[in-house]
Amino acid sequence: MRTLTILGSTGSIGRNALEVVRAHRDRIRVKGLAAASNAALLAEQAREFGAESVYLKSGASDYLQAGGPGKVFSSAEGLDSFVEACDADILLAAASGTESLGPVVAAIRRGRRVAVANKEVLVAAGGLIVDELERHPSAELIPVDSEHSAIFQCLEGHDLDGVERILLTSSGGPLKDVPPELFGGLTKDQVLNHPRWKMGPKITVDSATLMNKGLEVIEAAVLFGLPVERVDVLVHPEAVVHSMVEMRDGSVLAQLGVTDMRLPIQYALSHPDRWTVPPVLRYDFRSGPALRFEAPDTRKFPCLQLAYAAARRSGSAPCVLSAADEVAVGAYLQDRIAFTDIPRVIERVLSSHRHEERPGLQDILRIHGWASEETRRLCEAH
Repeated sequence: MRTLTILGSTGSIGRNALEVVRAHRDRIRVKGLAAASNAALLAEQAREFGAESVYLKSGASDYLQAGGPGKVFSSAEGLDSFVEACDADILLAAASGTESLGPVVAAIRRGRRVAVANKEVLVAAGGLIVDELERHPSAELIPVDSEHSAIFQCLEGHDLDGVERILLTSSGGPLKDVPPELFGGLTKDQVLNHPRWKMGPKITVDSATLMNKGLEVIEAAVLFGLPVERVDVLVHPEAVVHSMVEMRDGSVLAQLGVTDMRLPIQYALSHPDRWTVPPVLRYDFRSGPALRFEAPDTRKFPCLQLAYAAARRSGSAPCVLSAADEVAVGAYLQDRIAFTDIPRVIERVLSSHRHEERPGLQDILRIHGWASEETRRLCEAH
């Protein structure tokens, strides 16, 4: 019986993870659940899964009024204290932002498994995470993103010396077939209408700009120890092949499956075992579509170029990129900047930041704070 703490249990990844737990109660048990503010749903989850502890950034009184069980942590005690109190076998980091960074580092130092679905952790602090994993070899870091889970699975049993390159697949996002000259007139509903994945608004906007894929390029380089020049992106509209690894001998290993986040979440929890899934999560090759692949249009989607540039520079640049994107997308969703302003604002923040080669944990939090504030200032100026 494995134990699990979920950061971001009321979000899309968290809810899917609890569906996996619901299907495998004989294998995994929830110890802790954390959310930002959805007290009613958190109380419902805690009652169903018997969570011993919960964390709410705000709304602890609402949680208690909703009859939520367990020990309640709030921002006064801090997320780090909550995770330490739970001390589960697996920490699923599914909450957005850098607040998860401290708990992730602490879990690695305790030799636990971290199932990471939080892009900011690996993008902003990739070098730091790698250093911590090297110092604590009993810890595990297993990716939850469908693309990185696919690569992780393809690489099992293979030495990196045999790898030529990683091929990250992308559906192309909701704007794949929209001419760039029409971007200025897009409605928010069009930008948020993803053809394959049902995700939160921030990550869906990132998919529309292809920044999501750019962040995944940085993640892949960190997770698998390859230079970013050996991480390529392929647009694959059918989203059946979740990613591929090309070996030096020309062989290509691919991981395929239905488009459902429960599959990579379950593997991050079950690894190295493979738990049974219901028929609805099995891919039917006889009725599936023909598979297409093409290169991304980086002129149409400049955010992908910005991510590659930040990855090549390394150091503090990916942290600045991630922070600037988070704030710029938030400003767009609040109608404070236009969709086409997102890459322009991010580029200006990247060009004005003071680069640091090997930032530590406190440096990363400081740099992230500066980039967020600078992005807010530029968005207000718009």
